[in-house]
Amino acid sequence: MTENRKPGTVLPSTDARIFPRIALSLLSAILLDLPFPIAGPLPPWRAAFGWVALVPLLYALLSSSDIADPKYIRRSALISYLCGIFWYILNCYWIDRTMNLYGHVPALGSAGILVLYSLILGLYFGLFGGILAFVRRVSGGVWAPLILAPFAWVGVELAASRITSVPWDQFGYSQVDNFLLTRLAPFTGVYGISFVLVVVNALLVGALLSLSVSLRVRLGVSGILLASLLQIGSWLPPEAAPTQATAVLLQPNFSVDEENDWPGPLWDKNIVPFLQRSESLDGPWYTGMPDPHKTLHTEVASPLGISTPGAIAPAAISLIAWPEAPSPFYEGDPRFLAVVRQLTGATHAAFVAGNPAAEWAIDAEGKQVIKQYNSASVFSPEGERIGRYDKIHLVPFGEYIPYSEMFFFAHKLTRQAGNFSRGTERKVFTLNGHRYGTFICYESIFGDEIRQFAKNGAEVFLNISDDGWYGDTSAPWQHLNMARMRAIENRRWLVRDTNNGVTTAIDPFGRVLRSAPRGVFTSLAVTYGFRDDVTFYTRYGDVFAYACGIITLGAILFLANTRRRLQP
Repeated sequence: MTENRKPGTVLPSTDARIFPRIALSLLSAILLDLPFPIAGPLPPWRAAFGWVALVPLLYALLSSSDIADPKYIRRSALISYLCGIFWYILNCYWIDRTMNLYGHVPALGSAGILVLYSLILGLYFGLFGGILAFVRRVSGGVWAPLILAPFAWVGVELAASRITSVPWDQFGYSQVDNFLLTRLAPFTGVYGISFVLVVVNALLVGALLSLSVSLRVRLGVSGILLASLLQIGSWLPPEAAPTQATAVLLQPNFSVDEENDWPGPLWDKNIVPFLQRSESLDGPWYTGMPDPHKTLHTEVASPLGISTPGAIAPAAISLIAWPEAPSPFYEGDPRFLAVVRQLTGATHAAFVAGNPAAEWAIDAEGKQVIKQYNSASVFSPEGERIGRYDKIHLVPFGEYIPYSEMFFFAHKLTRQAGNFSRGTERKVFTLNGHRYGTFICYESIFGDEIRQFAKNGAEVFLNISDDGWYGDTSAPWQHLNMARMRAIENRRWLVRDTNNGVTTAIDPFGRVLRSAPRGVFTSLAVTYGFRDDVTFYTRYGDVFAYACGIITLGAILFLANTRRRLQP
């Protein structure tokens, strides 16, 4: 694309013209934040911003006429990098609050951690911009980079998941409530949804950059029509999912910033309401997402408050869950084991509890050491311990300090950081004749890992989590939406028990059917079902994302080779 100008016209310098492009990239960061939760549940209408969020950035990258400038690729990468930095600051602002209030990091330090986090992860945006700029320069036009854009975006998302292990709020999560578009997830995972979003954004940018009026109209109409038709999916709920069992999910609402030990007689006093709530079906609940503006139900009838074909509401409780939480419940504590026997004896229900566990092990030097785990202990309806799942994907600087020799100062900055060891096996437990896959908190954001539970035979997912670190920010809702995508990808019910919310039941299409009010001590009775079918994604994982990465790399190598051969 060339510029039309009159002879003698003085153009502004390239350095001056970069500022409007930076402004467009920052606009993209704002638009990209809107289809994600900001301070509460995401209103479905805001998801529509995903169809245009990347338009300013792509336009800024590809509309430039200075592609012959030696600095063009670097400038484009910088523009995209600034977009990424700004987006991560907007999307993950809760890191500042969490590190300040609960990590006891001074205000300046917590803000610095957020900025450092954004500077690191923003590099993936810079990589995306650099790829498109390189393709733009070598191909000499805008169509090659526009065609490659969705492949490159997915490839970069995959890199973020694999290299730095922080696939937080990938683009496709913005459409978790789109029951039409999420039908891709059982085949492609969340990456397929990201791909479609970038395709539409690229179509709209193609319409803006096209020199042909007719082509501009065709591309613009195609992009708008495709986005409109797919957005209708937000109002097209799928069929009802039958249920066969009942669970009671305890929400203890422990403070994450206080010692919660119960010495002596305090145990006997405090454990009583835990037992009472764990046996009760009358905990308060909302239909769908928790919202103070909704009606808060307290009646026992129909545990999900819905009437669905084939749904049953058994009176007997089949599962009781206690979440991951800073609780006084330790795996080997005789008092805790006595509570388990009392509870299972009264309800004849299986029991799963999040608690710390420890065992002796031999380290690399042959010495005996105690390894600590963040675990979920599993008990049969007879009160017998049948196994334990140890969390595999730990939270860096929360449950362990990565490269602790290098980051020796981090223990002082984050006094709450634990020293847990990683589990090694994605165990599936048989309870009441059905197979349960239990995973813990942060693990729910890793689609390729959670699918292993379904691949190993899990008929239902149980996610125990402690989101108390986030407070009333966007993070609990972002975390919930990522967990919902795991249900969709594997077509499994997901029963989610948290320390302080969002405690809920999620059906195989990602719908939040019933939830407990947040930030209170309570319990939630939910019904759920079992499925043993295996989706393409469950069986094969991120093959679509890898294919996009390979296509992107192949295109770059092909163009680089072409450029080398054409150079004198």
